[in-house]
Amino acid sequence: MTLRHEAFLDHVKERGDYDTPQEAERAARVVLALLGAHLVGQVRAQLAARLPEDFALILLNPLQSAEPLPPERFVRATAAWIEGATEQTATWDVSAVLSTVADTAGDDLLGQILLQLPVGYDLTPGTPLSGVAPAWLVAAHRTVRLPGRNAALETDAPLSGLIGGRHFEAHPSVRDDGAVAWWLVDDTDHQLVRDALQMERERTAFLARTSSALLSTLNLGRCMDVTAQMAAESLADAALAIAPSRGHRLPVVTCVRGGIPELSHETVDADEVPALGEALRGFPPVPSRWIDPATAPQWLVPEGFGPVGSIVITPLPGHGVPAGALVLLGRVRSDSFSEEEEVFARLFATRAGAAMSAARLYAEQTAITDVLMRELLPPTLHQVSGVDFAGRYRPSADHERIGGDFYDVHPATEGEASLVSLGDVCGKGLEAAVLTGKIRSTLHALLPLADDHQRMLSLLNTALLNSHHARFATLVLASAVRRGSEVDLKLTSAGHPTPLIIRADGAVEEADTRGTLVGAIPNVSARTTAVTLAPGECCVLYTDGITEAKGGPMGNVLFGDERLKRALSACAGMPAEAIVEHVQLLAAQWLGNRRHDDMAVVVIAAPRTHHLSAVNGHTQGRFTG
Repeated sequence: MTLRHEAFLDHVKERGDYDTPQEAERAARVVLALLGAHLVGQVRAQLAARLPEDFALILLNPLQSAEPLPPERFVRATAAWIEGATEQTATWDVSAVLSTVADTAGDDLLGQILLQLPVGYDLTPGTPLSGVAPAWLVAAHRTVRLPGRNAALETDAPLSGLIGGRHFEAHPSVRDDGAVAWWLVDDTDHQLVRDALQMERERTAFLARTSSALLSTLNLGRCMDVTAQMAAESLADAALAIAPSRGHRLPVVTCVRGGIPELSHETVDADEVPALGEALRGFPPVPSRWIDPATAPQWLVPEGFGPVGSIVITPLPGHGVPAGALVLLGRVRSDSFSEEEEVFARLFATRAGAAMSAARLYAEQTAITDVLMRELLPPTLHQVSGVDFAGRYRPSADHERIGGDFYDVHPATEGEASLVSLGDVCGKGLEAAVLTGKIRSTLHALLPLADDHQRMLSLLNTALLNSHHARFATLVLASAVRRGSEVDLKLTSAGHPTPLIIRADGAVEEADTRGTLVGAIPNVSARTTAVTLAPGECCVLYTDGITEAKGGPMGNVLFGDERLKRALSACAGMPAEAIVEHVQLLAAQWLGNRRHDDMAVVVIAAPRTHHLSAVNGHTQGRFTG
């Protein structure tokens, strides 16, 4: 049977590990031309009949040789006829071509060929590597180059792969004659250790990413999203983060691998799902092999997920109380969860549970704080019984909402005086705010005595002295009532900066009231004064945070009483709301970014009596002069 040209060259190229068919053809022509000079008669004719036509012609018209060449001289002759070849590379060329010729000739003809060749020729040097070695070793062999062609090995990394289920490292050794010997070292045990170490590193890195993502937020919903998404990406085909029920509704965040978390509220009984009710109550997890995936209810399986092949349910432990449960789902075609994977899922759940518990605790504390804060924040002021009120408060720290300054307006019925209080507790921040809450509550309880400022201050002083607080306060009380177009005020100061009266002509007067602070000594005394505000006039109550604001061009100058009076003089005729805004703006500009005390301002104004009918105005500030 005659071998086709391409098939013959493919065999030579494979056995000689040539880069191109041209290199294989060049070697075949030279070796066959030399071989033809050693064969005669029917042996040469029969071999030629089995070779491709062009190679048969070369065999039948050989190079001339004076005598048969022994193997060593045959190799040297081959090297001489191939440009750039050496004896080492020629050995490889001769072996590749002669082994292909031997396969083509068959056993009977091969025996006759060997009889005509000198002793020492080996036309069957071995089986092609691809026929006996695994693919990874064949690929590795191709990276090895014979001396004189390229470097012995293109990489310093050990070559390795599987043989018969065991892991081997392959180390090449190139001999002087160009042959390559491969030393195989069983590295299975070491590889198992390396794989285990790599797995632990990956899991440690995953847990670190988990902690970083979960600790970056104190929002419970965000924690549940991160838990479900990270579990779906690395632990299972889908994951559900389930929070403890609120009534009969379970908050559930579901995420499929490659998808986004989705929140739902399921009206279900958790005990209907095996192991879920126990996990939500914080009991130890049930092994996944005890849970039949077929029992998973429809709400537990994401839409389009398909049949569930395996399921893991583990609790999310919190700070003293369960934070929820984590459910991992595997598809039918994927491997079941191993015991090692279940243990790792519990480690993940521990971190997720701690984050969710902290977020839930923060949410509860925030809700409590908001409720309490609403009681401590100064109220929004407006017109009461024909008297305009406006107020603004700025705490000492911009990130806080409450502090040691406070104000209140206690409305009265038509014709009765409304009580205004503004004060300053010693200190700043939350502790001072707690005392302001107590003072405000006490004053509210003393409203039946609002007409007697001295009596109210005495009772408040007694209450503060009997409390556990070691703080004192200054404050000013103002009773305001509308009389016709005017507003009558009764002002009493207890150690507080004197109220300022802004007249219609821009004059700024100090109210004639003085007194001792409250909460420091057993007996307090104060002088009450009466003031009448004409339409468009107002009374300004403020805390020392305004006048003691330190700043200005030099950075260390107090805003001061005189600068405040000049600013208020320019506010004559302005609405109460505008005056408050103006004073706070001036103080803020004076301070810049410097530290400051709490600042509070309240303005009591007698409204103008004529509205701007041209603009149909009936809101604050729309009056004629």
